[in-house]
Amino acid sequence: MGMAASAGLALSGVAQGQEAEPKPVRVGVVGVGNRGTSLAGNLLRLPGVRIPAVCDINPDHLARVQALVETAGQPKPEGYGENELAYEKLMARDDLDAVIIASYWQWHTPMAVCAMRNGKYAGVEVPAALDVAQCWDLVNTSEQTGVPCMMLENWSFRQDNLAVLNMIRQRMLGEMVHCHCAHSHDCIDHWFFDREGNDRWPAEFLVKYNRDQYPTHSLGPVLSWMDINCGDAFATLASTATAQRGINAYFARRFGPQHPNATKAFAQGDIVTTTIKTHGGKTIIINYDMQLPRPYDNRWLIQGTLGLYNEQRDAVYLTGQSPEYHEWEPFPPYQEQHNHAWWREGAGAQDGHGGTDSLELALFVKAVRDRTQTPIDVYDSVTMSCVVGLSGESIAKGSVPVVVPDFTRGQWKTRKPVFGVVV
Repeated sequence: MGMAASAGLALSGVAQGQEAEPKPVRVGVVGVGNRGTSLAGNLLRLPGVRIPAVCDINPDHLARVQALVETAGQPKPEGYGENELAYEKLMARDDLDAVIIASYWQWHTPMAVCAMRNGKYAGVEVPAALDVAQCWDLVNTSEQTGVPCMMLENWSFRQDNLAVLNMIRQRMLGEMVHCHCAHSHDCIDHWFFDREGNDRWPAEFLVKYNRDQYPTHSLGPVLSWMDINCGDAFATLASTATAQRGINAYFARRFGPQHPNATKAFAQGDIVTTTIKTHGGKTIIINYDMQLPRPYDNRWLIQGTLGLYNEQRDAVYLTGQSPEYHEWEPFPPYQEQHNHAWWREGAGAQDGHGGTDSLELALFVKAVRDRTQTPIDVYDSVTMSCVVGLSGESIAKGSVPVVVPDFTRGQWKTRKPVFGVVV
C-alpha cells in the first residue's frame, strides 16, 4: 500500500491488513494557542496518536489543551510553560516521536532545530524560517541528524490543487511556463490586531519589516506544479512594495483619526509583488495582500504550452480538448475526474481548513510511524520560506533581483518528483 493511500485510510480509521489500532505515534505540541489547539484536536482524531506533552507560556492555553487531550480519553499531558525555553525540556523527553510546532514565527526555526537535534520529527507551522540563515539552519540540521522537518503548508493538500497536479503530471497543460499566486486575505481586524484595535503578536512584524510576510500559502501547490527542487529550482527573486495606506485607513475609519494606529508608521507596504525566475526559464508571480479590504482569494493561475487553470474563475482552457476555441470551461468536472488518491480515501470527511489539516497531519504521522520522509521535505519547506527574507532584501535594495540559494546543493538537477506521487 502506498503512503498516500495509507494516509487516506488513516483518516477514515480503517486500515486493510492492519490491526484496528496502529502502532502508537507519540507527539508533543509546542504553542497551543488557537492554531496549536486546532492541530492537537486533529491529531487526537487520528488512530494511534498519543499526546504525552504540551508546551505554551500562556497557562490558560496550556490548561485548555490538556483538557482537550483528557476529553479524548488520554492521560493528562505534562505541561511545560515556565519560560520561553521550556520547549527544550519537552523535546528532550524520551517518550516522543515527533513535535508539532505552532508558536510565534520567530520561534519556528529554533524549535524545529531543537526537535531534530533531539531525534524528533519536526512538523512546523508556516513560515518555517524568516531569513536565509534560518533556512540553512533547518537544512543543515536535518542533513546532519537525518531527521525530517516538514513545514505544515496545508494549501499544498487542497483537493483542487492536487487534482490540478494530477492533470499537470498527465501533461494535459503541456510544459509549464508561468504561474501567478497570492495570499489575498484581509487580516487587519482579527489576526494582526484584535476587534478592539489592540496589537496581536504579528503586529510587530508590520512595524519592523517590509516584505512578503506570508508567502507559503501562495507557493504551497506551485512547487509541485512546476517541479521545483526536482528538475528545476528558483534562480532569482525581485520584489516591490506599495506604500502603506491600508492599516492607517482602517484604524481611522473604525476607531477614529485619534487612534494611535491611525497615524503610526508601519514599515510594511500594503501590496508586495515578487517575481521569481527559475533556472529552467519559468516565471512565478507572488502577491502579498493582507492589509486592504477584500474577500479571501489565492488567485492561482498555472499556465503551460497546452492550456491553463485559473482558480478565481474555477475554470480551465485546454487546447484540443475544451469545446470552444479560447473559451473557459468549468473546472469541477476535471476535479472529479482527476481527484487525487489522498482525497478519494476519505480526507474530505475531516475538518480543519476543509480537510487539509487532517490530511497533512495524517501523512506526517504516517511518515513518523514508518520512519520515512515526510510529504513536504526540508528543502521544499525552506524554498517556500526563503521568500520572506529575500523579498525584504530585494525591496531594501530598490527591488533589484537577488539570488535564491540552492538549498538542495545541486540535487534538484537529478531529484525526481515525490510530493503527491502514489505508488
